[in-house]
Amino acid sequence: MDLGLQGRNALVCASSKGLGRACAQALAREGVAVTMVARGSEALEQAAAEIRRATGARITTVAADITSQEGQAAALAACPAADILVTNAGGPKPGDFRDWSRDDWIAALDANMLTPIALIRASIDGMISRRFGRIVNITSAAVKAPIDILGLSNGARSGLTGFCAGLARKVVAHNVTINNLLPGPFETDRLLETARQWSRQTGKSQETVLAERRAANPAGRFGSPAEFGDACAWLCSAQAGYMTGQNLLLDGGNYPGTF
Repeated sequence: MDLGLQGRNALVCASSKGLGRACAQALAREGVAVTMVARGSEALEQAAAEIRRATGARITTVAADITSQEGQAAALAACPAADILVTNAGGPKPGDFRDWSRDDWIAALDANMLTPIALIRASIDGMISRRFGRIVNITSAAVKAPIDILGLSNGARSGLTGFCAGLARKVVAHNVTINNLLPGPFETDRLLETARQWSRQTGKSQETVLAERRAANPAGRFGSPAEFGDACAWLCSAQAGYMTGQNLLLDGGNYPGTF
């Protein structure tokens, strides 16, 4: 399927590895010029070079902390007319809520709620004027089924979800959509970090924790980042203009509810 994205411009955050990189690669494959943002310049440049070789797309890199005002300004200067915005930032640390300070909460809100809102605010009017915009927020399955040790993430990402639910209905008439992708267990560094936390809490080896998580998932495995990237590319497509304000769960069937 031709997704109708040839010649579009995308800003993809936290895209040097994991799910963000997969989204950047999937969009580049569709002929999108992608601006990739990440903190680590070495990993970022390596990822960008590999995507250029694989797709032939125009890739711009910005080595910056997207959660800072300076990083946001640099990213927006590099991609001033984004047709596609994929927001993403590393999740806050897991643990017991009794151990989290106010600073921990503010950092979580800055990264996983306020930064996406700032990027949306800076990009959305241009999308409206051009009559095309696709905003995809990478959040977490924990928004729908909270995970006790990820309380910082549960709270901050749920705040973003509520904000976008209202805004999405105001801009869809201009062919601008806002949707959220909620990843469950994917083969990423974040999954390994959570497994290490569970290992420390339970006394089980990390390998045992990972094997049990795979077995507990109806799919019997973890998701691959490429699967996630393809889902993101479709949400950004011309064909997806009638879908907005939705939270799409990609978790191999792990969530047991009907709705």
